[in-house]
Amino acid sequence: MAKYLVIVESPAKVKTIKKFLGKNYEVAASNGHVRDLPKSQMGIDVEHDFEPKYITIRGKGDILAKLRKEVKKADKVYLATDPDREGEAISWHLSQALKLDEKNTQRISFNEITQNAVKASLKEPRKIDMNLVDAQQTRRILDRMVGYEISPLLWAKVKRGLSAGRVQSVALRIICDREEEIAAFIPEEYWTLDARLSVKGQKKPLPAKFHGDENGKIAISNKVEADRIMAEIRGEEFRVLEVKKGERVKKAPLPFTTSTLQQEASKALNFPISKTMRIAQQLYEGVDIKGQGTVGLITYLRTDSVRISEEADAQAREYIGGAYGENYVAKQTTAKKGGAKIQDAHEAIRPSDINRTPVMVKESLSRDQFRLYQLIWKRFAASRMSGAVYETTNVKIGAGKYRFTVSASKVAFDGFLSVYSSEEDEKEKEGVLPCSIDENTELSLKEFDEKQHFTQPPAHYTEASLVKTLEELGIGRPSTYSPTITTLLGRRYIVKEAKNLYVTELGEVVNQIMKESFPSIVDEHFTANMESLLDSVEEGKVNWKTVVRNFYPDLDAAVKAAQKDLEKVKIEDEVSDVICDVCGRNMVVKYGPHGKFLACPGFPECRNTKPYLEKIGVSCPKCGKEIVLRKTKKGRKYYGCENNPECDFMSWSRPVAKKCPQCGGYMVIKGNKLVCADEQCGYVEERKNTEKESE
Repeated sequence: MAKYLVIVESPAKVKTIKKFLGKNYEVAASNGHVRDLPKSQMGIDVEHDFEPKYITIRGKGDILAKLRKEVKKADKVYLATDPDREGEAISWHLSQALKLDEKNTQRISFNEITQNAVKASLKEPRKIDMNLVDAQQTRRILDRMVGYEISPLLWAKVKRGLSAGRVQSVALRIICDREEEIAAFIPEEYWTLDARLSVKGQKKPLPAKFHGDENGKIAISNKVEADRIMAEIRGEEFRVLEVKKGERVKKAPLPFTTSTLQQEASKALNFPISKTMRIAQQLYEGVDIKGQGTVGLITYLRTDSVRISEEADAQAREYIGGAYGENYVAKQTTAKKGGAKIQDAHEAIRPSDINRTPVMVKESLSRDQFRLYQLIWKRFAASRMSGAVYETTNVKIGAGKYRFTVSASKVAFDGFLSVYSSEEDEKEKEGVLPCSIDENTELSLKEFDEKQHFTQPPAHYTEASLVKTLEELGIGRPSTYSPTITTLLGRRYIVKEAKNLYVTELGEVVNQIMKESFPSIVDEHFTANMESLLDSVEEGKVNWKTVVRNFYPDLDAAVKAAQKDLEKVKIEDEVSDVICDVCGRNMVVKYGPHGKFLACPGFPECRNTKPYLEKIGVSCPKCGKEIVLRKTKKGRKYYGCENNPECDFMSWSRPVAKKCPQCGGYMVIKGNKLVCADEQCGYVEERKNTEKESE
């Protein structure tokens, strides 16, 4: 009998796939990549047209030896690595490392690990797609060039093993730019004015929001304006001018892509991006389900397509019709808005069988696996369902020349909301009117509810919002979001507190060097354009070496120019006035993975170190001692009193010596302005050049 060998990436898939195939099939795993560029050198022969030098990854020799034995026994080899660029590249590397005969080697791919999908792929084998391989190879080479050319410059500048990356450096810049926006933000005061109205014959009051006057909307910017409007209204009669009833349809959501799954799992389940991908990988590769054996529960997890196969669509509609009723089945599905190019080779992320409901598999899954599977299942089911219908009521109320509004809505038909509702869906739900209202309803003023507010700065990035921004800008691909954020956190360029991402001092230093010396590398448009070039390589429209030939000379020139400049600004150890309490020398400022610290210059004889507290020349407004630059445990900068913990003064913004001329409080720097730290005071003035120079 003929013997066939199927090689997959993950050992977890071996068990699942072996179950679907007969005795004639052997299934083995490569455990991911088997060859890569060497770690000890760049591994790209610039002199010979950028030929890459691949070597066997350390520890993979035994795996390759076992695979060679299996290949010798087999009449035919099927390479069944993941269905994306990286999977295609792994198949090619396997064919090279195992010296596979092209005649007896074929590539198969499947979007889900189910019996039907695996068997169907064996009926449609193909050759390795070298365009896909070249696209992945180009990404790897570009990333290697950036990392191996620029990282040594960072070592020279900051003195420790840091790194630069093509996508990671842009992501860092995006976070830094947001931090600068937040630091420069000056809050503006505004007021809201609600009227609590009594409705004749009703106990419950009717809350109405101030809108403006007969000419349109009016913004209330301070208490004086709010008091004036209230005084003018008090003697007026409240009348219902208009009642508009309508209907609003909210469309069903699209099924998950990698990016939207990462974002929603972060919001709904509080999962970090890396955790979402790890658990999704487990669900894709296969989980032991009681009574069913090992089953791949979801389709491939790295995709930016929202397409669904005809079979899965028909199965979902049949399930929804039976479980919820025909009126819940979507007449047509929501389409994705036009935008960046979509890799449409894959489907969206969905359950491999919609009839396998979360409740059915709950006992076989861990808590986190169940929660993620349930999220994917519900989102897919919702995407095939009818939209939700809301009955809306908008009431316009007049009080003299001023106008108030009341808005309410109630769900008339829940549609997809019967299965799935996101954070945004919950926010959209408005209150129900306490009673029916028409033009003849008699109203009277019970009381005003006026509130002071201040505009808020842009929100700090979270992992979810950073992924959304990277996707919108066309930077990176589904497989790159998680490793990019993991690297930034691992290098301590950024830290995560609660869900928010903050830049550390180290991150600021690296970002500044990249912006000054390598502006194109950290330019989001340049990076997005590079992604579209990689797409063109995948489509066979552009030769991969053309991309590298155009990229390298500019990078090489920038590195050579930076080498000269960076040598001039190389940081010498700054001598402090702090005396080493072990040997009596003046301690010096050093840079470590977590930023600055004080060390004895007598190292290695004296190994004494201390935290570095940088004085900013401003007295503490609470106790009069010096304010110093401090850092949280995770590395985020703030300003505190040197007398901590006795004095608890702290400020996220840098304080200045000048007092507020309006209230006498301390002032802080916000971009090019000096602002009173007390928002209630609200005093703002321009910063003088002398103040900027003295920082």
